[in-house]
Amino acid sequence: MLHAIMGKKVGMTQIFDEQGNRIPVTVVEAGPCTILQKITPEKNGYSALKIGYLPINAAKLNRPLKGFFEKLKLQPMKHLFELRVPQAEVENAKEGDSYNISIFQEGELVDAIGTSKGRGFQGVVKRWHFKGFPQTRGTHEYRRHPGSIGMREHPGKIFKGKKMPGHMGAVRITTQNLKLVKMIPEKNLLLIQGSVPGPIGGLVMVRKAIKQAAQKAAKA
Repeated sequence: MLHAIMGKKVGMTQIFDEQGNRIPVTVVEAGPCTILQKITPEKNGYSALKIGYLPINAAKLNRPLKGFFEKLKLQPMKHLFELRVPQAEVENAKEGDSYNISIFQEGELVDAIGTSKGRGFQGVVKRWHFKGFPQTRGTHEYRRHPGSIGMREHPGKIFKGKKMPGHMGAVRITTQNLKLVKMIPEKNLLLIQGSVPGPIGGLVMVRKAIKQAAQKAAKA
């Protein structure tokens, strides 16, 4: 059974349950996605399905991708990703078929995978939450500096991993075990409790929670 779908983050809002409790949710417009290609152990060494999301004009594709879709005789897609599935599911899948959020159920746990907001080059106060130096008592042009990073003659270097200024954000983040509070099938919307990585309009993958899948396998 397919266990993940691609979508885009619409934004955050709030809903209320039957008891009147307020629930903050992230709205994700997910799917529909299309099965583009079967990946088999005989040919590729592992079993998976290549999935496409968001139709796009073929004129906007580069030549390799254009040739890929022309060979498959399928609608060009903007975003491609591979979904690891058992070999039996690959055999039962059909290229060109589409699926939507019906693979999920309200109330189950999901994982959300996205790229965090890019913050550019940042100092240690914003990047690592350093306290900084006193704002008074003669501190001069040193309020948000990291402080001393020097070493003695031995070892005479700065160890890797030292918290210093640098690039912040724009990394892949997985938030696990979020509750799928509500689904709106006619609009392909998932309402997920809590926050989901990435900016508004950012690409997000929603999959069935690994923890939940492991529990079901253990019971079986």
